[in-house]
This record gives sequence, structure tokens and C-alpha cells, in this order.
Amino acid sequence: MITSQDAAKLAGRDVYGSNGDKIGTVGHVWGDPSGAPAWASVKTGMFGAKESMVPLAEANLRRGRLMVPFNKSQVKDAPRIDGTSTEPLQANEFARLYDYYGEPGSSVQGRPADAGAGSFGDMDRSRSTSSAGYSADDVIEDPALSEGFLTRSEERLSVGTERDRIGVAHLHKYVVTEEQQMTVPVSHEEVRLVREPITQENWASAARGAQFAEADLDIELYAERAVINKETIPVERVRVVKETVTEQQTVRGELRKEHIEAALPNEEKRDLS
Repeated sequence: MITSQDAAKLAGRDVYGSNGDKIGTVGHVWGDPSGAPAWASVKTGMFGAKESMVPLAEANLRRGRLMVPFNKSQVKDAPRIDGTSTEPLQANEFARLYDYYGEPGSSVQGRPADAGAGSFGDMDRSRSTSSAGYSADDVIEDPALSEGFLTRSEERLSVGTERDRIGVAHLHKYVVTEEQQMTVPVSHEEVRLVREPITQENWASAARGAQFAEADLDIELYAERAVINKETIPVERVRVVKETVTEQQTVRGELRKEHIEAALPNEEKRDLS
């Protein structure tokens, strides 16, 4: 819904249709008897000074654009007015608009291009010279105008940050088996025979065994073997540490700003922006 405050700043705004296509730009705005914005003229880029008319009953202002529930061809083929005229619309002219688009508040969405709506191109009267395009009784003026100045405004880019979840760091411990080889020295016992002659030094010992009888002598032999023992020991700790890394990121946005054009006596027109 277009309010009176919205209507005061519609002139020059882009107009977009129901299918998302750009139709043109707003020329002027007209109010109904109660003062509410009712109609707007649209400069569609066609040759000449004619501007197509579109109702504002179901239009809205979104992101600086006037959005209307009609497609581009419907608006281009709508009744048109002379964009250079300074006279308000007449009753018969409103009748042709209602005949094309339907009565205010109805569900009629405009006639298709081939419905034979007729031409509004012969009209010579449109609106008063008010800044917003209203008739003289309905004009809404900027309060600053009565004080003799214009306020120039512009949009500024304000950039902030917000946190988004970008992923999860996950640690998983699992067991693998691998073969390991080590060389270990091992020893074993062996026997060899030593024959000693009987001497004066070992005579007494040898004589104790000098008996005619059977006898056996057993000597045990030993050998070492490699034995594997396993134990579990801690070798390392692993943990996740979050760090904040700051980097530069370029953002872009379209900003609008107002220009003030001055035309003073005996001087060329110039831009004060």
C-alpha cells in the first residue's frame, strides 16, 4: 500500500511489474478525493512525451522500487497522458482508466494487450505542477520548502558482521595393527669332552672313582629364548584448539544519493552535489 509519505518521494523511482521486469520510471502521482495516492504515470521509454497510467491501489514500495501487480505490456498499453501538461485529469479520463484497469478495489488486473482498450494518447491534460504530481488540492509538500531550502540526503554503507556455522572439527581414535621386528641376543649351553691324564695333583680325586661298576653322568643344558611382552604406555596427547583468524573481505552495495541542481539567473545550470 502506498501512503501519502511514500507518494511524496515516488517521482523518478523505477517501476517493476508482476513478473519482475522493469517497466519504466514514475513521472507523477495523483490523489483521490480523500487525498490518498491513487494513480501514477509511468515513463516507459516510448518515443514522445506520453506516459502510461497505472493504479496504486495494490502497489507497494519495496527497496526503493514501485512494485505494481501488472506486467510490462499491460502498463505500456494502458491509457496514457501528456507528461508535459499542467492541467489535472478530467472525469472522462478517469473513466477510461477504470474501463481499462477496473474499478478501485476490484480484482481486475488490467486488460491484455489485445483486448481493444482503446488509446489514451490524445489526452492533453494531466496534472498540476506540484512536485509529487498531485492536483492542486492534494499536493504534499516538503516542509523545508516553506523555509527556503532543500535538504540533500544520501545513503551510507554500514557494514557489520554476524557469526555463521561453517563446519565441525572432529577427532576420532582408532586402532591399527602393524608388525614390528627386533633383534635380541640369546645364548645356549653346549658340551665338549675334555680328557685329562692322571697326575699327582688329581690322583686322590681320581682314586675315589676307581671302581669297577657301571655309572651314568647327566649334565643339564640350558638355552635362552626370546620372549615378547607387551605393555600400553601413553605417548602423545592430541586436542583441538580454536583460533580466530581475521581477514579482509570486500562487500559491495548500491547506494543512492540526492543531487541538487541549481539554475540561477544569468548562470548556467549546475550540479551542487
